[in-house]
Amino acid sequence: MRVCILGGGTAGWMTAAALSKKLKNIINSITLVESDTISTVGVGEATLPHIRLFNEGLGIDESAFMKQTEATYKLGIEFCDWGRLGDSYVHPFGDFGQTINGIAFYQHLLKLTKHGDYGVLNDYAFGIVAAKNNKFQLPKDGKSPLQQAFGYAYQFDAGLYAKFLSGFAQNNGVRRIEGIVVDTLIDKSSGDVTAITLDDGQQISADLFIDCSGFRGVLIEQTLQSGYQDWSQWLPCNRAVAVPCERHGPLSPYTRATARQAGWQWRIPLQHRTGNGHVYWDEFISEDEATSVLLKNLDGPALSEPKQLYFKTGRRNHFWKNNVVAIGLAGGFLEPLESTSIHLIQEGITNLLELFPHESPSPSANTLDKAEYNARMALQFERVRDFLLLHYVATKRDDSEMWRYFSNMTLPDSLQEKIDYWLHRGYVQRYEFGSFLPPSWIAVMLGQNLRPQHYDPRVDNYNFVELKQQAQAMRTDIANGVNQAKNHADFLVAIGAASNSQLIRAKS
Repeated sequence: MRVCILGGGTAGWMTAAALSKKLKNIINSITLVESDTISTVGVGEATLPHIRLFNEGLGIDESAFMKQTEATYKLGIEFCDWGRLGDSYVHPFGDFGQTINGIAFYQHLLKLTKHGDYGVLNDYAFGIVAAKNNKFQLPKDGKSPLQQAFGYAYQFDAGLYAKFLSGFAQNNGVRRIEGIVVDTLIDKSSGDVTAITLDDGQQISADLFIDCSGFRGVLIEQTLQSGYQDWSQWLPCNRAVAVPCERHGPLSPYTRATARQAGWQWRIPLQHRTGNGHVYWDEFISEDEATSVLLKNLDGPALSEPKQLYFKTGRRNHFWKNNVVAIGLAGGFLEPLESTSIHLIQEGITNLLELFPHESPSPSANTLDKAEYNARMALQFERVRDFLLLHYVATKRDDSEMWRYFSNMTLPDSLQEKIDYWLHRGYVQRYEFGSFLPPSWIAVMLGQNLRPQHYDPRVDNYNFVELKQQAQAMRTDIANGVNQAKNHADFLVAIGAASNSQLIRAKS
């Protein structure tokens, strides 16, 4: 089996690194074609905890990786002004409180808050309290179950991550070729791509092609015409402007997403800079106005000229068609509100590893594998879409045209059903497959003031006085653990993950 990956960047080099490590004795050769003259999007700097499994699977040392990519830890995402102007909450990586009598703690809190002030959901998550205090420790270092009940991800420079994996993959035998595709050769009988021709006349033949060419979809769309499902009616933001700025103040172990009049703004703190961007809907704000909003809300001076990005949310009709698999932006795009861009790359790679064709030279014969791959990826995209849309529709905001648009929207049945169950009795439907578990849905729905009419009636079997005492004990346990945790910047220095120890401490 010969594999050709078209495109570098995060998607291409993640794919090359994974295939060269996991399929070393199955793939005869891996060639990656990229061009330094074609820029990558490179703004997806925040991740989900799943990325840790990806790196661990490659045998990558966490501290070394973080030092090379200017990475920081990420305990969650703070959402500002989404439910109402002035509101804020954090979506963490982990559950809230401890189960009582076999019932999730949030159900008990729903009862408690009906009878007084017992804090908000965020008070019962170690990861959130640590994040807001700019503290960090590894889960294994917690001294109680509550202090261990959290996950973490990373915030890193996507360009440096691609460079890091490029070295890893090439050390594992991946051959990199500089070039731009000017033509493709198609087998007339099967419809498979047999080779690509580069601008220097060189031809690259392969049995399986992986399209990581970004929005252009050179093979999956321009050549095989997979088709695209446009989801703009649900996720209409179609532009973004991005710019890095100088980092000032404490090194926060969390990403921030602040809702604006016609979109939202991200803030991602790295060791050497802060990443910023404004995602917006061009029907309600101009490019110049969107750029102005972004530049007025930076922590420090901008480090480069703002970069404009144009996109259409949705996905390909087929992620795997004939002998071409689309991974990353070539397969689809959902705005980066919940840091899912790199995660969807990882999902594409993981599913390809599990369903990798065993027949050569005719991967197009693997009809069942392709059908399963397409079904899995379609489901992943759909469920991420619903979770992102939840943020826009679970709101009381009506102060701009964009927010009024969402208040009058007809939702996808899959999301409407999820919201209806929640509002009825605080129940969250569980997915067998999906990127976000029930605590994530609960964090957003309660964080944006979607309160259910009822709580689980079994909660009433528990003594109310004991419940109050147990809730207070949880908050005290979490607070004690956070007080003992290291400052985030100090933790990075202590484990050797800081690229510049003096600078990282000085700016914090």
